[in-house]
Amino acid sequence: MTILILGILVLIGIHFVPAFPDLRDRLMARLGKSGYRALFSIVSTLGLALVIWGFAKAPVVQIWSPPDWTRHLALLLMLPVFPLLLAAYLPGKIKAKLRHPMLSAIKFWALAHLIANGDLASIILFGSFLAYAVIDRILLKRRLPAEPMPQPSEAQARRNDIISVFGGLALYVIFLVWLHPLLIGVSPLASG
Repeated sequence: MTILILGILVLIGIHFVPAFPDLRDRLMARLGKSGYRALFSIVSTLGLALVIWGFAKAPVVQIWSPPDWTRHLALLLMLPVFPLLLAAYLPGKIKAKLRHPMLSAIKFWALAHLIANGDLASIILFGSFLAYAVIDRILLKRRLPAEPMPQPSEAQARRNDIISVFGGLALYVIFLVWLHPLLIGVSPLASG
């Protein structure tokens, strides 16, 4: 469990650095923009590796036994996750309305997995990510606005939203049917 918690602290910790502009600016001044991005990527990758390894090695300590209906609710809550992930990188009306669709995706993902899993490692992992997404969203509201991003044309925004929704739903099906069992070792579609 220690490796999992360390990984969460490293991964989420590095993602909080942009919430503190003075710290971020000092790191960029010292390392340069490319150096800062490289450090951010390396630390993020290390944190992710520790999370994966720690979660795989964590003992199964069952805190509660989720009823069957929570699996169905989790599947429903996961529906917007992949469209929101795509919308974070494809500027359109979805991104303009939500402003931070990646954080919304993390919230849906974490909540879905929290209600469907009752073991301690899952509660720690998904609870941490849900807390991170909520806290980061609050911090983003308090931060000075970033440099304005170029806005896509109306046609480009509509095209990006269509790609986000339909591409995201296709990715959800692919992940649900094939990749989740392959990468995670558990099929969300398997009954009890």
